[in-house]
Amino acid sequence: MKTLFRRAALAGVAAFLPAFAQAATDVRIMWYSDGNEGEVARDLLNRFEAANPDIKVVLDNVPYKMIMETLPQLVSSGQAPDMARVTDLGGQADQYLDIGPLVKDRAYWEKNYATTLPWLRPAGNTTGIFGVMTGITTTMPIVNETLFQQAGIPLPGPKATWQEWAVAAKAVAQKTGVAIPIAIDRSGHRVSGPAISMGAKYFDGENPALVDDGLKTMTKLIYDWHRDGTMSKQIWGSVGGTAYRGANEEFANGQVVLYFSGVWQFPQFAKTIGDAFDWHGVPNPCGPAACSGMPGGAALVGYKSSKHPAEVARVMDYMASEPVMAEYLARTLFLSPHAGIAAKGVAYDAKTPQLKKSLEAAQANLLALSPTAFRLQGYLRNRIMFNALIVRLNQAIAGEMSLDEAWTRMTSDVADGMKAAGVR
Repeated sequence: MKTLFRRAALAGVAAFLPAFAQAATDVRIMWYSDGNEGEVARDLLNRFEAANPDIKVVLDNVPYKMIMETLPQLVSSGQAPDMARVTDLGGQADQYLDIGPLVKDRAYWEKNYATTLPWLRPAGNTTGIFGVMTGITTTMPIVNETLFQQAGIPLPGPKATWQEWAVAAKAVAQKTGVAIPIAIDRSGHRVSGPAISMGAKYFDGENPALVDDGLKTMTKLIYDWHRDGTMSKQIWGSVGGTAYRGANEEFANGQVVLYFSGVWQFPQFAKTIGDAFDWHGVPNPCGPAACSGMPGGAALVGYKSSKHPAEVARVMDYMASEPVMAEYLARTLFLSPHAGIAAKGVAYDAKTPQLKKSLEAAQANLLALSPTAFRLQGYLRNRIMFNALIVRLNQAIAGEMSLDEAWTRMTSDVADGMKAAGVR
């Protein structure tokens, strides 16, 4: 009799278990890191899971190449993860999940992320909330000052031009036996900041217009630098098409005098270089129009195909909250996309002189960015221009066409790309 009663009681308890002990909902994030971002995000998300036991966040750490090449294929085939950390902000915007109706406090988002929310909106949308920037970046040069000291050559000043930096870097390389005076990431985004400094406008009214005198000036410099040894063909020439190629490993190994990349390299260099030599960020070189890099950063976005939109919004709310974002920025060394945090200042975990000096330079470079740079970064179809720029410039450098032909092909590539995208 007791056994029957016990079984009945257990059955009754089991009937109520789903209401109290449901299995957690998995939310998958495809995530890449330049430095320690994945490690920090995992730590923060562990706390989220402890406070929200009904959600399990699976952080799939992948190489950046997968974000650029594999993720778009997954999205287009309907196999997108619930969320991803992306840098091609507008490229998949029509597939992003609008979490605006799902977040706890829409006004908080609109107040603190007003500057970057438009970067993630699809064409024609002016109000949606499609994700949160996981930090603001700026492209900028990073210098090996030890090489300058060994060569007995002073660093160019804060208003030095690109041409002045090229002369100095080449002289340092010759005196120290270093192979690469200047390295610039093989990326249309990276080249665009210097081009804007030279006067490139990128737009004619409301229409994209890639090639003008300013862009020709900067691309001619890069073309000439590859011919005279100021830049090394082994960097850009090692990949083709629209593929990205950085020079972070070469810089960390002391083979580059001046590396034009961005803020995201700082945490990595703090680990890979340490104090092996004196490296730090410096002001963006100047042209006649500006001393500008490009703003940017990576965004955490959700996808419309997710079966768990409410859970995605809860994760996003958590990551975008002021205390969590402030800690994330302090530990990963990114600039703040959050207006309130930016006003108070980020308490960076920067223990070395190299990091402190670099972050100070980054903040100054952010404030000096050209309005054209912000407009271009927020333009939904900017990837069409970036790709045309880097593909054709690289073909000219490789001797596959003249520079004049490259400029002509850039213009036609942009026109074709806009037409394919439905932009007239």
